[in-house]
Amino acid sequence: MAPAGGTADQASTSASGPPSGPQPPAGLTRRPSRSAAMATFSMEVFDNEVVPPTLSSIAPILRVAAEIEPERPRVAYLCRFYVFEKAHRLDPRSAGRGVRQFKTALLRRLERDNTPSLAKRVKKSDAREIESFYQQYHENYVRALDRAEQADRAQLGKAYQNAGVLFEVLLAVSESEKGGEVAAEIIAANKDIEEKNQIFVPYNILPLDAAGASQCIMQQEEIKAAVSALRNTRGLVWPNEMQKQNTQELDMLDWLRAMFGFQRDSVRNQREHLILLLSNVHIRLTPKPEPLTKLDERAIDAVMSKLFKNYKTWCKFLGRKNCLNLRSQGAQPYPDLQQKKLLYMGLFLLIWGEAANIRFMPECLCYIFHNMAFELRGLLENNISVVTGQTIRPSYGGDDEAFLKKVVTPIYRVIDREASKSKNGKAPHAYWCNYDDLNEYFWSPDCFSLGWPMNDKTEFFKSIPTGGSAPKNSPSKRTGKSNFVETRSFWHIFRSFDRLWTFYILALQAMIIIAWSGLPVTKMFKYQMLYSLSSIFITAAYLRLLQSILDIILNFPGFHRWKLSSILRDLLKILVSLAWSVILPFFYVHSDSSQKVTLPFPELTRLIRQVKGVPQLYLIAVALYLLPNVLAAALFVFPMLRRWIESSDWLIVRFLLWWSQPRIYVGRGMHESQWSLFRYTFFWFLLLCSKFAFSYYMQIKPMVQPTKDIMQIHNIKYAWHEFFPNASNNLGSVISLWAPVMLVYFMDTQIWYSIFSTIYGGVSGAFGRLGEIRTLGMLRSRFSSLPGAFNTYLVPSDKTRKKGFSLSKRFAEVSPNKRTEAAKFAQLWNEVICSFREEDLISDREMDLLLVPYSSSDPSLKLIQWPPFLLASKIPIALDMAKEFRSRDSDLWRRICNDEYMKCAVLECYESCKLVLNLLVVGENEKRIIGIIIREVEANIAKNTFLANFRMSALPVLLKKYIELVGILKEGDAEKRDQIVLLLQDMLEVVTRDMMVNEIRELVEIGHGAKESLTRKQQQQQQQQLFAATGPKPSISYPPVVTAQWEEQIKRLYLLLTVKESATDVPTNLEARRRIAFFTNSLFMDMPRAPRVRKMLSFSVMTPYYSEETIFSKSDLDMENEDGISIIFYLQKIYPDEWNNFMERINCTKESEVWENDENVLQLRHWASLRGQTLCRTVRGMMYYRRALKLQAFLDMASEEEILEGYKAVADQPEEDRRQRSMSAQLEAIADMKFTYVATCQIYGNQKQSGDRRATDILNLMVNYPSLRVAYIDELEEQEGDKVQKVYYSVLVKAVDNRDQEIYRIKLPGPAKIGEGKPENQNHAIIFTRGEALQTIDMNQDNYLEEALKMRNLLEEFNEKDHGVLPPSILGVREHIFTGSVSSLAWFMSLQETSFVTIGQRVLASPLKVRFHYGHPDVFDRIFHITRGGISKASRGINLSEDIFAGFNSTLRRGNVTHHEYIQVGKGRDVGLNQISLFEAKVACGNGEQILSRDIYRLGHRFDFFRMLSCYFTTVGFYVSSMMVVIIVYAFLYGRLYLSLSGLESTIMRQAQMRGNRALESAMASQSVVQLGFLMALPMVMEIGLERGFRAALGDFITMQLQLCAVFFTFSLGTKSHYFGRTVLHGGAKYRATGRGFVVRHVKFAENYRMYSRSHFVKGLEIMLLLISYNIYGAVSTNTNVYILLTFSMWFMVATWLFAPFLFNPSGFEWQKIVDDWDDWTRWISSWGGIGVPANKSWESWWDEEQEHLISTGFLGRFWEVVLSLRFFLFQYGIVYHLHVANGNKSIVVYGLSWLVIVAVVLVLKVVSMGRKKFSADFQLMFRLLKLLLFIGAIGTLGILFSLLNLTVGDIFASFLAFAPTGWALLQICQALKPAVKALGLWGSVKALARGYEYLMGLVIFAPVAMLAWFPFVSEFQTRLLFNQAFSRGLQISRILAGGKKQN
Repeated sequence: MAPAGGTADQASTSASGPPSGPQPPAGLTRRPSRSAAMATFSMEVFDNEVVPPTLSSIAPILRVAAEIEPERPRVAYLCRFYVFEKAHRLDPRSAGRGVRQFKTALLRRLERDNTPSLAKRVKKSDAREIESFYQQYHENYVRALDRAEQADRAQLGKAYQNAGVLFEVLLAVSESEKGGEVAAEIIAANKDIEEKNQIFVPYNILPLDAAGASQCIMQQEEIKAAVSALRNTRGLVWPNEMQKQNTQELDMLDWLRAMFGFQRDSVRNQREHLILLLSNVHIRLTPKPEPLTKLDERAIDAVMSKLFKNYKTWCKFLGRKNCLNLRSQGAQPYPDLQQKKLLYMGLFLLIWGEAANIRFMPECLCYIFHNMAFELRGLLENNISVVTGQTIRPSYGGDDEAFLKKVVTPIYRVIDREASKSKNGKAPHAYWCNYDDLNEYFWSPDCFSLGWPMNDKTEFFKSIPTGGSAPKNSPSKRTGKSNFVETRSFWHIFRSFDRLWTFYILALQAMIIIAWSGLPVTKMFKYQMLYSLSSIFITAAYLRLLQSILDIILNFPGFHRWKLSSILRDLLKILVSLAWSVILPFFYVHSDSSQKVTLPFPELTRLIRQVKGVPQLYLIAVALYLLPNVLAAALFVFPMLRRWIESSDWLIVRFLLWWSQPRIYVGRGMHESQWSLFRYTFFWFLLLCSKFAFSYYMQIKPMVQPTKDIMQIHNIKYAWHEFFPNASNNLGSVISLWAPVMLVYFMDTQIWYSIFSTIYGGVSGAFGRLGEIRTLGMLRSRFSSLPGAFNTYLVPSDKTRKKGFSLSKRFAEVSPNKRTEAAKFAQLWNEVICSFREEDLISDREMDLLLVPYSSSDPSLKLIQWPPFLLASKIPIALDMAKEFRSRDSDLWRRICNDEYMKCAVLECYESCKLVLNLLVVGENEKRIIGIIIREVEANIAKNTFLANFRMSALPVLLKKYIELVGILKEGDAEKRDQIVLLLQDMLEVVTRDMMVNEIRELVEIGHGAKESLTRKQQQQQQQQLFAATGPKPSISYPPVVTAQWEEQIKRLYLLLTVKESATDVPTNLEARRRIAFFTNSLFMDMPRAPRVRKMLSFSVMTPYYSEETIFSKSDLDMENEDGISIIFYLQKIYPDEWNNFMERINCTKESEVWENDENVLQLRHWASLRGQTLCRTVRGMMYYRRALKLQAFLDMASEEEILEGYKAVADQPEEDRRQRSMSAQLEAIADMKFTYVATCQIYGNQKQSGDRRATDILNLMVNYPSLRVAYIDELEEQEGDKVQKVYYSVLVKAVDNRDQEIYRIKLPGPAKIGEGKPENQNHAIIFTRGEALQTIDMNQDNYLEEALKMRNLLEEFNEKDHGVLPPSILGVREHIFTGSVSSLAWFMSLQETSFVTIGQRVLASPLKVRFHYGHPDVFDRIFHITRGGISKASRGINLSEDIFAGFNSTLRRGNVTHHEYIQVGKGRDVGLNQISLFEAKVACGNGEQILSRDIYRLGHRFDFFRMLSCYFTTVGFYVSSMMVVIIVYAFLYGRLYLSLSGLESTIMRQAQMRGNRALESAMASQSVVQLGFLMALPMVMEIGLERGFRAALGDFITMQLQLCAVFFTFSLGTKSHYFGRTVLHGGAKYRATGRGFVVRHVKFAENYRMYSRSHFVKGLEIMLLLISYNIYGAVSTNTNVYILLTFSMWFMVATWLFAPFLFNPSGFEWQKIVDDWDDWTRWISSWGGIGVPANKSWESWWDEEQEHLISTGFLGRFWEVVLSLRFFLFQYGIVYHLHVANGNKSIVVYGLSWLVIVAVVLVLKVVSMGRKKFSADFQLMFRLLKLLLFIGAIGTLGILFSLLNLTVGDIFASFLAFAPTGWALLQICQALKPAVKALGLWGSVKALARGYEYLMGLVIFAPVAMLAWFPFVSEFQTRLLFNQAFSRGLQISRILAGGKKQN
């Protein structure tokens, strides 16, 4: 095993001479690097830790052995030998997993190392050897570190730990050699080390042990206050065993642990958590607490109020008194009340911290806390038990892990047993209880029957039989569901949103009645209309009855848990609905309109009699029926009243609510303010008016007259056997005509929503100032107000935020005398620009042009220095102007001042020139001369006589000399002194000789006059003297004293003078431009003012990670795919400018140089990883928060002098600068207090065990970012007696000295993953997060420094009061999709996603108030969510889209989700069609499950009507509408097929033409299909227009159309509708890993076929058959133009669904690839399946896999599958009557005989398959004869049919159209009824038939692709189409796909 660190040189230290100072052994010396790309290690880092789980205690010894091996090999050998002995003692039988292999490998190593290590032994014996090393280590390292002035705590802790390990080995060696004798001084030293080891405990943020008191973070006053408050244990009675300890060092949480049995590490974790919470709230208090070191009561109350809000609400809901007894007892002293509060908070956090999966059940936590808080109260008040007569003790005792074992584990087992019954999500939801079901048990007072201690015989623990899954016929035993059952049915769409469907159905009925009457809409209230219109109330009653019945039926599986009140309510509702369904029709039909009714109230009687045409009895009945609706309308108008009613506990109110909706814990009081209500009501009012106007005038009214005409047609000549030839009204035709129209009516609100939300979102975005700065030109024009914007929003001030809207946004410009403000702007701006350079977005030159000088308001310059990119080329232009100018001075100055930046450049160059000469020239004479010239120049300028007294023609010569001078000063080369002298002399000469018109007397007097007045000798002397003097009094100071300020100034001056071309294109990188534009634009948007960092809300970021890519390895980068493309080659072409910048940064000119150097390769790996979707990219982005906080904290804390000195002075400080070090430590401390980043690398422990490279990569990230924490689930095997058991831990680690150090290890009750993986992963790690806010970040996200600077502002939104009645619980943040440049598909996807996360969510949040949580990067109110079930839901299957349920939960629990667009986070999206389809399938499946969920049902019922509309159309409604679009196509085509095959269509058309009825003709030819695809582009165009200008939007829209975006969106429609429909019908939703790689590989035909066969190909072919049949048999289709117009969009859909996967497939039309694909496909489809054969290897395995959803579906799922398959029989039934062979016979016998063909085909298939089995091996000849007979029989049959029965060739093709669908229908039915078919022994034939169909479908799809591939230009066109976006960025895809190689 190779050593992990150190070198051979370091290993030379031996006993011959101890090293001077605290030198650690080799391998212990490496320090963590700060750079993101500076440290990496080989896999050997973990070699010493790859130990079996049962032997985990030996890992530290192996680690020490590896570290000391280079220095003392023998000691390392002895350590390993001791490890072997210890391993044998721990597991003598080698029973644990991997123990035997470990021992064998270690033994081999010991045998190998024995002799070499013996040879290198320094002492005579092993005991002496280890003793001497121990003493040396102790003296030279441990004690030396101890004595050091600035001891590194981490190094010290590690030194003590290593010394402890060495002592353990020393004892063992001494025992074997010397009988256990150990020197006294060694024992004394070890005793000291043991004591220190107890002190140096690994810590997370706060070193709370004795050794940590000196750390900077522990010196913060607020931390001291919280710590001292927690250590107040006065009056607490400790257990006897703990009284022996020094209780002074213990605190309240230790006491709680002793009393209730919490885990030690959990207590340590929550101690830090509570201290940070309290201290962060304490420091923010206003007025400021006095003294700061005493914890303020207000801080405790604030935290307590948030922490216990849900608990108090729960107690109130259940009618129980809460156990937070805070009243003072008599004259009790005040501090004890504080102690009591802290104990309650500590208790809750400790319960939460160990609750594991129970954290998803917040009310279960409330129940546990309620009982434990009651016990705590008893303990504090020393209550005496009535039963025992002794002081009350906690029920479960204070043993170690008592809480986990006795409270958490029993409840966990209930959850686990229930989850196991879900059969991995395949069992129906009704068969098992999910997290919500179990949590809702605690919403009823019945939960108190559990008792405390909990009685395991109660209903909760007995809700399931212990023997596993429940028997199918015993529903009463199989479930514990009570409030809601997720029954799989499409009826949920109606049930959850019944008000919506009722409203639409009633509106439809009313519009049809009005249209049918023929009267105009204005006359709808005429008495003859009112009677008909009033029938809508009868329909309403029927729909109410349907809703009541559905409530009982869909919840029936949980009937045995229903309460009497619920059963009573549901039965009463059905009875009342039934009564109204009878009463209203009865009065409607049987009342006499002339009959007068007299009521007790005369006014009402008069009112009723005024309504003419409607029977009065019926009117009274309707009025009574509508009474509840009137009450609901009143409550709708006054939401505050509704909020109060829903939260009220009055019995009368509860009774009324009981009738309207069941009383449940969530969904109460979540109504918004009146203003919000008005806004979204007005939005929907306008939308619905537009929708109904369109529906009435464009859909319904035009259909009425044709319908009447069709109903009057008689004497129809049917073309088939009609079963009801004399049926009246032609109902079949009417239904065929109206079905698509009705579906469009129900669907088109989605389109109207798309239009209205686009308009509103666009206007709202414009008013929100989006896109005000979208180009570099706009940035230039507003740059002068940028420092003001920076200082307003990014620098804290005491000014309050001005609310309200103003048309212009002005900021005070920073003047030169406000030096600090200018310096602060410079620090912030430059840090952003430097981050661009680090990311290689800009080059060195661009960075220089963009930087603002840190001394940007240098007092000597007296002006603001703008970045050079604004001033570039201004000086050369100004000089040209001056050189040619002949007019007055003032005119020249006016022209220069017209350009503000030119004026600044001229002034700055002049002032800089004076400054440079002042610093450079030190000789007295020379200084006088320069002073005289400057005074003369300034005097002339003042008098406006400069142009008169100075010749401008010599300016270019002077400039040339000056540039040379500045260039030499920039280089600072000491050898060029003489050149400096000459240049200064030349410049002086140019000014005095060539430029000055008049001679200056003073110059003459000091001997520097005109040439004529001086002799030659004088001239020579003058030349020698000026600037040339050296010695003690030199003339010039050269080389100058180089300071950062000098370097900066000279470089800047050089740029100003030399950059001649305009810098309008700086930066050139598009991403850099976008980021600068968005960042600067955001500062002009409305956002809260930033508080000081110390007073900001603290927050955490959490990233769930499983096993995705962390950092690309060298082999990953260089590995070529089948086309010869490596990742690095691909990235070089995609990002050419960034590649060049990277090469410049690492000083390489050729690529080969990069690969030669390990350091460069490491940099390259990082460069590539930061352009992929890797964990490395995410971590780098999120750690920008810390960097931003440190910078901002510096600007808050630093003095004016320090600010002017610059942040870099602190960031890049030398180690010895103590003052700066103290500042740096303070910045680190504040950043630690405010920000925590936890990556939840779930299987990091397993990755370490298995030697996975990703574990090393994760460690590297921790080393490079020391504040990064990694949480993982550790699986260990622990021996209990003879049994080895798996034990699970939540572990938090950090990097210390290039190793991972364990901070906390908290035992879990079992495996953490019971439900969905990602939420469970988040849940186990959430206990390690800190702060009041939590940002959830996915593994494919990125962040930017400039956005991180605005995090303080965003967090302030939690404190803002302008978000409505309810405070924000989730702050929505916009995303930027960074994968858009990869391909056209990625671009479409990024535009679609961008429009949703911007304009879409903008409208959802305001005005609609229905924004939820759609994944990351939203910021949660952490305390709100950890007390209400967490940041996602995790139940298997139903919570597949786990993120949105956090939004649902938040809203239902009175949270408020907002949206903010002044800050953004990067996000990667899928970039290949298959990846995108998998993602869309996952989301569609998730929506399918949402339909069934209780959350959607509750939102649908608890929202008011308009908010419910918003909720529906923005969540599941979108997918329902997508599915409806596809159903519309089917309804339209099957309706047309029915009309054409039955002969109805030709009859109707003939009669219409005879009567000249154009309306009927056009109705028959109307196209009733609407594509959602085009409308998907609307929000995109609006958002691009807003943010980049409408010209760009139009250009992008046209480009998208040319790149076939319509094809992509139509294809996506198929994906959504298929997976959504299938999930609702059958279930089977599962997480689909999409992969996040770069997609340039060609996908094989077989892979595409497997992926899209069922979702697109089958449906596409079915629609194609429908269109062909309609073309052949339809009467309308005889007119080609009409047919094309009618069916164009459907043919487009067919082409899209069949060929889009090949169109968007790289090299999809390359001939060689096509040939390979065909071979691969035929091989795949011919392969037989079997156990263990994967789906991608065999068609049979794939076919079985495709039917998985039918295996787990219920009876109804199979029934509907069979019913839906019956549609295919229509083809055969209709077409056989049109065959010539039928001879016009319309008898049913014709159809019966046609089935003989099917029977014959099935028999032939059966005979062939049986023949193959029986004869093919032994009787080959017989089998051939059998096939010959069958062939002859078939030919003979055809011959008879041709000759005798008029069969034609056309009939054969028509027969295919007839029988192919029938065969497919039989296949589908057989698959649905698989058990029965298998029992009949027909499954083999079904499989053979299915394979035949697959062959045929594959051939139909493959043939056109292959034909196109013959033409080479098609492939070229496709490549251009697919990668056009990347082409414009310099991507040479043609070379890539031709197999280009890496070129050096």
